[in-house]
Amino acid sequence: MTLSSQQQQRIVIIGNGMVGHHFVEQLINSKADYHITVLSGEGRLAYDRVYLSSYFTGKTAADLALTDEKTYQQWGVNAVTGAWVTNIDRTHQVVTTKDGTSYPYDKLVLATGSYPFVPPIPGNEQEHCLVYRTIEDLESISASAAQSKIGVVVGGGLLGLEAANALKSAGLETHVVEFAPQLMAVQLDAMGGALLKDKIEALGVQVHTQKATEVIEAGEQCRYRMKFSDGSHLETDMVLFSAGIRPSDQLAREFDLVVGERGGIVIDNQCITSDPNVYAIGECALWENRIYGLVAPGYAMARAAVASLTNSEGEFAGADMSTKLKLMGVEVGSIGDAHGKTPGALVYTYHDQPAGVYKKLVVDETKTQVIGAVLIGDTSDYDTLLQYALNNIALPDAPEALILPSSGEKPLLGADALGDSATICSCHNVSKGDIVEAIESGSCSLGDIKSCTKASTGCGGCSALLKNVVDAELEKRGVEVSKAICEHFNHTRQELYHLIQVENIETFDELLEKHGKGLGCEICKPAAASIFASVWNDYILRQAHQPLQDTNDTYLGNMQKDGTYSVVPRVAGGEITPDKLILLGEVAKEYNLYTKITGGQRVDLFGARVEQLPAIWQKLVAGGFETGHAYAKSLRTVKSCVGSTWCRFGVQDSVGQAIDLENRYKGLRAPHKIKFGVSGCTRECAEAQGKDIGIIATENGWNLYVCGNGGMKPRHADLFATDLDDATLVKYIDRVLMFYTKTADRLQRTSVWMENLEGGLDYLKSVVIDDSLGICDDLEAQMQHITDSYQCEWKTTIESPEALKRFRQFVNSDETDSNIQFVTERDQIRPATSAEKYAGQQAIPVDII
Repeated sequence: MTLSSQQQQRIVIIGNGMVGHHFVEQLINSKADYHITVLSGEGRLAYDRVYLSSYFTGKTAADLALTDEKTYQQWGVNAVTGAWVTNIDRTHQVVTTKDGTSYPYDKLVLATGSYPFVPPIPGNEQEHCLVYRTIEDLESISASAAQSKIGVVVGGGLLGLEAANALKSAGLETHVVEFAPQLMAVQLDAMGGALLKDKIEALGVQVHTQKATEVIEAGEQCRYRMKFSDGSHLETDMVLFSAGIRPSDQLAREFDLVVGERGGIVIDNQCITSDPNVYAIGECALWENRIYGLVAPGYAMARAAVASLTNSEGEFAGADMSTKLKLMGVEVGSIGDAHGKTPGALVYTYHDQPAGVYKKLVVDETKTQVIGAVLIGDTSDYDTLLQYALNNIALPDAPEALILPSSGEKPLLGADALGDSATICSCHNVSKGDIVEAIESGSCSLGDIKSCTKASTGCGGCSALLKNVVDAELEKRGVEVSKAICEHFNHTRQELYHLIQVENIETFDELLEKHGKGLGCEICKPAAASIFASVWNDYILRQAHQPLQDTNDTYLGNMQKDGTYSVVPRVAGGEITPDKLILLGEVAKEYNLYTKITGGQRVDLFGARVEQLPAIWQKLVAGGFETGHAYAKSLRTVKSCVGSTWCRFGVQDSVGQAIDLENRYKGLRAPHKIKFGVSGCTRECAEAQGKDIGIIATENGWNLYVCGNGGMKPRHADLFATDLDDATLVKYIDRVLMFYTKTADRLQRTSVWMENLEGGLDYLKSVVIDDSLGICDDLEAQMQHITDSYQCEWKTTIESPEALKRFRQFVNSDETDSNIQFVTERDQIRPATSAEKYAGQQAIPVDII
């Protein structure tokens, strides 16, 4: 029954965005007996705007949908799409839509959201001047991109950078124009903004700050020319405005609800407007003279409004605006007072320029509380710092240890250190106590907790912390904790490997349909791509696989810090002919590439642009080279000394063995990169004991070492077997590598994998040498399949016209832009400066705005 009368009250919600839909969910969950009508101005029901950019990577409107008509019907909700409200009669409490239909209400909820701010620039209403807000907008952007080469985003905030990612994903040369001196000026300090700019430019998006557009007029070489107040200009085919939002408060203004001086429908702590029968929630609402532009505060308002309607406890008291996200693959985090404006605030900073990492910690004047933080390039500390800030947890004696690289015991915050009141999910206001209560009520998995509490179903930023809390609480109760790879698959990487192999699953969509849920993420997609390659050894840029790959695999080259790519042909065992050396020199000279002899005995060529890669590799493949897989989680190199062929101490042919081994395993995709070393005697010139697979010659054969590696945690390899003949050596390596590939976690090096095996080295010996699991025949057969089905990925690519389209400079043309130039400095390759590019030229000035 209703709480205020025996007659069913009528609730009308204007707007069915994420916040409007959340309000409906909360009202349904409250069990209060209301007649609910939802009026959606768009032609579809609620969808996830947080992941709009995934539309450009193949997702559809159906994939983004948060609900459907059937669900609303089951809830008894009358949902009407395409229902633009034209009148609100507050005296008689009736809403009327454009088609003349009237909807009486007892309580009205305005969830009208916001609209994109388009600066009042002459020329901003032309055909290819667009905004980035709705699915319809995305469709317009896609249509425009198909007719464009260059795109400009006006706005360098969160939405602007998301929009830039959309244009880049659509294949356009992309620029960001920002009026402020830096990117993300609200969330980041100056140094963080500068580093973010460098990282985004390294990914191929040109950023131009402190630019005010005066007019958008017809261009000379592109569709439009943007003229700026400093006299510079930029030509482009498309202008995408993402310069912030404005509250959609038009209905409130027209029908005499109180709005703020700068917009927004004024609300109190219950989200009630100046009319006691009208609520406002989300981005249209103004609370204490502030508009909240994130989804989590909107959800909090929806809960407060429902609490008011149902006479329950709960008010809106502001919201934390901290955020963690990836912008074009760049990790960014901002917490609290990121600018350190609090009186007496003290600041700690850590900046690793070569690694592209910047961290800033802001604490109060007593050095006991975290009040803000900025993280660029590495957000691994975000969850810990956020909990310190939100729950007033006392800082350690050395607060700087929270952001410095670990040089001992780092004071990370465990789940047990959080009180029950600690907020885990700000989107849905889920505390640790809520999670504990759900577990006590019978929820025994991460999926159950999410279904029960809605935690981590909003922006997803709390997923790692949620898993830590759930795992810790379940382990306390003696429950076996799930090792699921991510929220989309309730399986470990090893289990996914077996499912793919046993069920002959060949695509991610099929895997998701049979064993997963949702859309997939940056964890499970590359992991699945790696497994598909390990099991089937299929071409990784096949249409079904390409969206799963990371940037390096997508372009078959390692992206460098300046946005160019490395070209690394395979030089098996380090042996190379004079003709091949000459060819490498000719290619490097023709394309002005920086060259370096690597520690793996190869010649790396640096500085190639995406559109140059096919032409470079066409020359190299014709000259007998193959891909060196320097971009892949696979066998990289087999390093060797000169062995008995030349060295007077050599007792075995280490060069010949290295070449044979590299050619055998060069097609293997694995959880992480793999390196070999083959030394011709115990003097160990190939440094084999520091490799994943190390082989050292003896008078009687080969000693085999396994699971060593360098990196963040160097580890010597362990002696596995001694005095092996060639056939036995290969057999054991086959078994070790395939067992590792089948059972390791994602991105797990061989050293960590073996350390995590129960029984360690002895157990591995029993599996590989003694065949204790009875699987060695299968392991060898699987490795033989990889060897027999090897293909050079670059050879396949340059022979495929469809695959080559990915490497074009422009999405709809094979032409290139000669204005993009590179110059040398100190024998390095770097992008030309603006002045160098355009000094004395009348070309399109793409970099001087």
